[in-house]
Amino acid sequence: MLRYDIHRLESIDRLIRIKGTGTPQCFAKKLGISERTLYEYLAYMKELGAPIEYNKFKGSYYYTEQGGFNFHFQGFS
Repeated sequence: MLRYDIHRLESIDRLIRIKGTGTPQCFAKKLGISERTLYEYLAYMKELGAPIEYNKFKGSYYYTEQGGFNFHFQGFS
């Protein structure tokens, strides 16, 4: 996975956690990507176990469980 993919996944995660995604069109625009690419990232995150849903009434994505992604290296002593 490329570094910019990880940064993009972190941005997606952050926006979902703060419930600041907006509609798919707005969400993609905030990230500077196409809606199709957004859907690909969301599908990838769901494959990894992210409980992501979309609320049509609020017009925003959200996690159905508390949590978030953490992309970093953790060393062991």
